[in-house]
Amino acid sequence: MSGKLFFGFFLFVTLVFQSFTDDEVFHPYHVGSVEINYNSKSRTFEVTGRFFLDDMENGLGKKYGGSFHFNDEKYKAKLNDALQKYCSEYFKLKADNKFLKVNYIGYEEDQESVDIFLESEPVATPKKVETAVSFLYNLFDDQINIVHIIVKGERKSEKMTYPNRYLFKQF
Repeated sequence: MSGKLFFGFFLFVTLVFQSFTDDEVFHPYHVGSVEINYNSKSRTFEVTGRFFLDDMENGLGKKYGGSFHFNDEKYKAKLNDALQKYCSEYFKLKADNKFLKVNYIGYEEDQESVDIFLESEPVATPKKVETAVSFLYNLFDDQINIVHIIVKGERKSEKMTYPNRYLFKQF
């Protein structure tokens, strides 16, 4: 890792973790990450999105109305239903110019973040991957989504800032 890249990453992580307090979670940056990993054995893309928990609760609330609370068992069915709809609207995937059906698998949460899991239908090893990622753009006009696309061990990453949502990579 080059010195500039390492410093930038270190600064980003430091700012994010300094923003947490004991009483509440506050973060001055609206950032998430989406990893799109092609699994050659299953021939599917395994997708993991990671977002601040409160941001996703607020994004779902703004989109669908009502309250959403992670880490509360009584909201689990409501969250799964909302996340399935939300992901189908705010995430699209194409391989070699063909739209792929992407299925919502589920989510896992901790005290600060939520991981959302998706999986595509099977597809031959792609040469070109296109995606539209706009998670939390319905909530923040300064949202940043770091997108990683991995095919045959080759990782290509890009920072997408609102309103930019389209990305394509050749492999």
